[in-house]
Amino acid sequence: MEVNGYEEYKTQQSKYKLVKDIMSKNVETISEEASMADAVKIMGEKHIGSLIVERKDDSWGIVTERDLLSRIIGVDGKIAPVRVKESMSTPLITISPQFSIREAAETMMNKKGRLAVCEDDKLVGVVTTSDLVKVLPDCPETAVICDTYMSKPVVSVEENVTIQEVAKIMGEKRIGSVIVNKKDDPYGIFTERDLISNFLAKDRTLQSKVGECASKPLITIPSGASVHHATYIMASKHVKRLPVMKGEKIVGIITARDLVEAYIK
Repeated sequence: MEVNGYEEYKTQQSKYKLVKDIMSKNVETISEEASMADAVKIMGEKHIGSLIVERKDDSWGIVTERDLLSRIIGVDGKIAPVRVKESMSTPLITISPQFSIREAAETMMNKKGRLAVCEDDKLVGVVTTSDLVKVLPDCPETAVICDTYMSKPVVSVEENVTIQEVAKIMGEKRIGSVIVNKKDDPYGIFTERDLISNFLAKDRTLQSKVGECASKPLITIPSGASVHHATYIMASKHVKRLPVMKGEKIVGIITARDLVEAYIK
């Protein structure tokens, strides 16, 4: 770990105490009557993982990348002709911009979803796990190792598997990524964001091989590393998940959501 960079990062982040300090203020919305194909295009072009759903003048739901993967991609790799209101999650989970970072983290884990920030019944922002991860290194509660909170086993595929097959796997298992192997050795990762931004939003064929489209090289963290270190790497490298390595073998994967869970415990 880059010690100087890490200490500087902690110092910069320590000033953030409330939801209003970390929330994303440019909230992307979509009508409940819009198609999921429209939602995919917006998420892909904006490189975001969710959209707030509006009904008339009221915000009342949310549609996410996971909704897309698990509900509306058909066996042919095409987006099913359904409307947003048929696939979204509701009710919307809301918090005040005056909530503390810890209160936001606890709400997110307990309610299991992204947070809409509302003030005087007006939508003013959203908070995601990535937003929270940016401010967790300064919190002493996170002084535990990644192995305690990582997910396992890790799902992996060989490089010659098609994107369509990968999309099916992620949807069925409700996971946000797969590790891509080359001759049984891990060398890349393919995520739900890659699928939406690089394929579905651009109407590209899903018959491409995942090895050609995976993000590489892998950004990893060693087994036994603290979640402080994982948080710093995710924030500085702009990633939401890190494979955990023991020698040359992947023994788990830790995500931004895992880090938020570690914080509240």
